[in-house]
Amino acid sequence: MKKTSLDAIDIRILSAVQKHGQLSKARLAEIVNLSPTPCWARLNRLKAAGFIRGYHADIALASIGHLTQVIVTIALTHHRKSDFDRFEAHIRKTEEVSECIATGGGMDYVLKIFSSTLADFQNLMESLLAAELGIDRYMTYIVTREIKSGPPNLARLIARPDK
Repeated sequence: MKKTSLDAIDIRILSAVQKHGQLSKARLAEIVNLSPTPCWARLNRLKAAGFIRGYHADIALASIGHLTQVIVTIALTHHRKSDFDRFEAHIRKTEEVSECIATGGGMDYVLKIFSSTLADFQNLMESLLAAELGIDRYMTYIVTREIKSGPPNLARLIARPDK
C-alpha cells in the first residue's frame, strides 16, 4: 500500500471513528469540526487507503458469562520462515485465540486466549502441542481482572515534537 500522509483533520476523523464506530455524516462532521461533504470525502479516502479495517462493537464479555482469559507466551524450537509460517497459519484458524503478536526477545509470540473453563484452555494447549507446530516452551498467565483495555490515542501516538 502506498504511504499516505495524514494531516490533523485525518487524525481527528480516525480518532472519532475509533472511539464512536460508524457515525452519520452530520455527527462525524460535528465532532471533527469540518463541513459534512469534505469530511465524508476524507473518510472515504481513509477507508480506500486501508486506514479503517472495519467497525466493531465493544462487547462486555463479563456480562455474558464467566470466561477464562489466559495470556500465553510461546517460543518455537526453530526459527526458520517455514516454522513461523506453519505456526501462524494454525493460530489464524484457532478461534479461541483472540490476539497473537510476534515478538523479539526471549519469546516468539504472545497470545490472548478466551475459553469457557480452565479445562477447555488446557485442552486447547494440548491440541496445539499435538499439532506439532514446533513449540519449544510456553508460559501461561491466568488473567484475574482487566485493568485497562482500549486503542491508543492516535493524535498523541503520531504527534511529532516541535523542534
